[in-house]
Amino acid sequence: MPTVDTRWWSSFKTIGSVSVVHVDLSAGRQAECEATAWLDEQERARQQRIEHKGARRRFSLTRAALRSNLCEKLECRNEQLSFRPHQHGKPYALVEGRVVATSFNVSHSGDHGLLAFASEGLLGVDVEMRDGNRDISYLVDTVLSADEQARLSLVQGHARMLLFYKLWTIKEAALKALGDGLARDATSVKIPTAMLRGSKSGTLCVSGLSGVPLHIRDLGNQDFAAAVAYAAGADQG
Repeated sequence: MPTVDTRWWSSFKTIGSVSVVHVDLSAGRQAECEATAWLDEQERARQQRIEHKGARRRFSLTRAALRSNLCEKLECRNEQLSFRPHQHGKPYALVEGRVVATSFNVSHSGDHGLLAFASEGLLGVDVEMRDGNRDISYLVDTVLSADEQARLSLVQGHARMLLFYKLWTIKEAALKALGDGLARDATSVKIPTAMLRGSKSGTLCVSGLSGVPLHIRDLGNQDFAAAVAYAAGADQG
C-alpha cells in the first residue's frame, strides 16, 4: 500500500456514524506525488486527461484521500479497492470485487474538499467557495423553490450572498444523497423550514423514498459554505 508522509486531509465533523473529512487542496508537489501513487490504472488515465494543472492536482489529492480513508474504514489494501458508478453516475465501492455497504460522497471547490462517510444508506455532501462577484440570478431561478426564493429576497448585499450559498449547498447535498442527478428537479427538493429560518440542521421528506427522511446539517464556516445530507438513522451510530 502507498505510504503518506504528508497528510493533506483531517477530520472535520462527526455526526453519529457520519464522518466528514476536510481535504486541503492547496497541498504542494510532494503531496501530489504521494497522491498519484494511490491511483489505479483507470484513475491515472483520467488524471492525465485533465489538462489544467490545478484541476489535475485537486483530482489526485481528493481521490487519494478518499482511497486512504476507505481503506482504513474497510480494513483493506488499496489494490483491493475499486469503484463502479450507479445508473446516474454516483460511485460505490467494492473490495476484491464485492460491493460494500459503506456510503461515501465527495465534493470540492477551490482549495477545499470534503469527503463524507456513513456505515450505509443515502449520503451526500457539498462544498462551495463563496464568490460575491458571481451572478447568482440564474441559479436562484432554477435551483430554489418559490418559498426559498422568497426567504432569500428578505436579505440584501453580503447577507444575501451568504444565505444563497447556504441554501445552495443544502440543496446540492440533498440531491447528491438521492443520487439521481439531473433526473430530479432541484426545486422539488424543499429545504427544511427550520433551516430557512436559520437553524443549522433539519429534516426533509422526499417523494419516492417511501417516507424515509433525509437529515441535513449545515457545515459552513468562514472559509466556505457546505452541507451534508444523510438517511435517518445514520446519526445514531
